[in-house]
Amino acid sequence: MRTRFIKEEIVYTGEQLHSLFAYDTFGVTGDSIVAFIGAYDVSLKEIVDLEDLKSSKRYVSSKMLHFIAEHFDVDLEKAILRQYLLVAIIKELLNEKMSNLRVTRIGTELYDNETKLAISTATASPVSSLVYVGVNIIGQNDTPVKTKGMADYKIDPIAFGAEVMDRYSKEVDKVAQARCRIRWVE
Repeated sequence: MRTRFIKEEIVYTGEQLHSLFAYDTFGVTGDSIVAFIGAYDVSLKEIVDLEDLKSSKRYVSSKMLHFIAEHFDVDLEKAILRQYLLVAIIKELLNEKMSNLRVTRIGTELYDNETKLAISTATASPVSSLVYVGVNIIGQNDTPVKTKGMADYKIDPIAFGAEVMDRYSKEVDKVAQARCRIRWVE
């Protein structure tokens, strides 16, 4: 599994959540996870979660740490499980960094009490499955839900992003290794 932290800022519009984004844009081939920093501004036409679309609530953020993972299998259930894994890794690392605070997970979203820290989604394309997670760097009060970000906790988003990608990559590799050492049963 390849990882890459993209140094240039990119506004996440939802258009990046497509097959071969990492390859087309950055030359990263195969199963991968890339991270980058930038605003979040997704139009309703780019929202893939129909519940979010039905609510017509647009979530915007001036600065987030974005993760896009792509796996070359087309299994939406597996993509959703990977989404849960990535969100759990982010929660675990946030809790390690903020020893006096407990981040909670509700489904695939992360909270500090009533304030939202992260959003995510998973989808599939004809050739791959994709997971997106966005973690607030700067919290905002002018959103439908009050938010906090890594800046509120003095967490370096670049180091944090690199650690998340490293942990995710290692977990995915462990799953692949486990598949290869388990015998089948009759």
